[in-house]
Amino acid sequence: MAKKSCPLSEVYGLLEPGPVVLITTARKGRTNVMTQSWHTMLEFEPPLLAAVISNRNYSFELLRASRECVINIPTLELAEKVVACGNTSGRTTDKFGAFGLTPTPAACVAAPLIAECFASIECRVADTRMVNKYNLFVFEAVKAWLDPAQRDPRTLHHRGKGAFMVAGETVKLRSKMK
Repeated sequence: MAKKSCPLSEVYGLLEPGPVVLITTARKGRTNVMTQSWHTMLEFEPPLLAAVISNRNYSFELLRASRECVINIPTLELAEKVVACGNTSGRTTDKFGAFGLTPTPAACVAAPLIAECFASIECRVADTRMVNKYNLFVFEAVKAWLDPAQRDPRTLHHRGKGAFMVAGETVKLRSKMK
């Protein structure tokens, strides 16, 4: 089969690095939830992550000021809420209340965890050198939470233009090298 040309504006849908997440931020008594899919791991220990957050988003303001957040990982069951959070501004809407999400206190940061998500990673901003140019924040994970009842969570992965794929099947492969 011959390959055909792919528009460069669709490349992100080919390389999407991980599950769609809900990033929570907090500052001066205001919280926000932002749907986000442009993130990646940078280092194992200490765990460093990077995320692109547009400077047009309310979460950008809260994150830049507070320098901390929680990366919450939802499953397929929250898909409609994930999309709704992504299509609503936190400047004018309390997304926790509007979409029935439950904020729970984090251990190390002011931003809340989302109770309905199967995992949550508390983060502090570790590096801002690429924020002004690329809107790229580097985070250090300071605490992680996981629901042990969910062994193979069905996570959402953004493909672009409102399309998602679902991950969830675990395949174990062992090297045959000796």
